[in-house]
Formats: sequence, C-alpha cells, structure tokens
Amino acid sequence: MMEVNRETHNRETQNLSKAVSDSWPANDNQRKPLSFGRSVFPEGAVARIFKPSRSAMTSGTPRMQGWRLVFERRSAPFIEPLMGYTGCTDTLTQVELEFPTLESAIRYAERQGLTYRVQRRVNKPAAKQRTRRRTYRPSRAFSGATLQRLGLAACQESYGQALDAALQTHVHDPARWPSPADVVGDRTLTLQAKRTILMNWAWTEYLVDQAINEGMPENNRPSRLHEVEQALIDLERNLERRDLRPTINRDAA
Repeated sequence: MMEVNRETHNRETQNLSKAVSDSWPANDNQRKPLSFGRSVFPEGAVARIFKPSRSAMTSGTPRMQGWRLVFERRSAPFIEPLMGYTGCTDTLTQVELEFPTLESAIRYAERQGLTYRVQRRVNKPAAKQRTRRRTYRPSRAFSGATLQRLGLAACQESYGQALDAALQTHVHDPARWPSPADVVGDRTLTLQAKRTILMNWAWTEYLVDQAINEGMPENNRPSRLHEVEQALIDLERNLERRDLRPTINRDAA
C-alpha cells in the first residue's frame, strides 16, 4: 500500500517582498518570473504536483520519471443530453505539465502565483510476505476419482496423507525412473514416496492429455496415463500380497 502526503501552498499568503529580494533561478526559456505580472492561469486555479505511478497495464517505467503538474477540477462534469457524452466547462483539467524534478515544478507554480498541492508518496515498510513454492500436486478430488476408477477407493485416505506430506524431492525424475514400474520396484523409496510420485505422474499425464484434446500438438509424445495407472494398481496389489503373506505362512504351519 502507498500513502500520499499532501502539502498545500498558497502563493498569495507568502511574503512577496522576500521573494523579490531572493535570487530567482531562470526557467527553461530564460524569461523573468511571471508572478510579478499577470498569471496566464485564471484566479482560483489549484495545481497538483505529483510523481506518476507505473501503469497497471505495463511493466515499463519511462513515464514514471520526473514530476507532473495538473489542475484540480473547478466545476462538476455533466452528461451531454444529445449523445450522452461526459462534458465539462473547465478546460484547465486538460493541461498537464511535466518537470524533471520536484523543485522545478514548485518554482514554476510559484512564478505563476498558483496555489499548489504537493503529493508525496510515502512507502510503508514492506510486510514480510510468505513465499509459496509453486507445486503441481494433484488435488484430492483428482486422486479420489482416479483411485475410485481403478478400484482402489479404500486407499483414498492414505494417498491424501501422502500428497499432503509430499516433499519437493518426490517428483518424477526420468533419469532415475524411466517408467512407472521402476518407481514401484525402487527399494530406496518409502511407500508414501511411491504413492506421491505415481499420483503426481498421473496428474501430469492427465494435464498433457487435456492439452492435446484442446489442440496442443502431440510432438510424438504418446500418453502414459494408462501405464501410470497400472503402476498404481501393481503398487497396492503388491502391498496386499505382502500383508497377506504372514497370515498364509501361519495357517500353513
């Protein structure tokens, strides 16, 4: 957020004798100060001096250099009855002057005998913003629908916990796991890590399929979603067989 500090100066209330005795800096066209004679601006005109902000429509900064002097509106706008346009009798609002520094803008306003207001931008201390890592983890809705379709609905809670606790290192690394089956057979991975990697892989393949269906070129890249889903089934089936093995051995004994 940005606050604006306004300073209002009325030239008529200043001591003109001191201004005359002071040395006046010459302006761009080397003319004498105009405040000693008649001002080119009407009486009652109030100037506003400010530093322009960057437009929200662009990231460029050239128009932010220097200071601007504009005039406050002296009459309310009205609706033109024939065409419905917004009109105004105060044409002074169309005047916009640019100056390289704040001091030059103030000197110009004082030479013209203008009442002016200076708007200074006061930046508040930047609040600590929590940095968020960009993740591409699937939502629970996607994982739940995938598990339901594969007949693994009983594992929804386990996969939800795995996705919630996913680490940045638990991503698909083609150099380490060229195929989904390699993830299932990797003995260095925990069950939670395997579930996280495979579900993220399924999510990636799903997004690729969606993009291709919407017109993105395939680039000779076949979909591997079915291969990843088969790896999910194999992972859970192997887990069931491993859990049943002690019971079978005990019954045989």
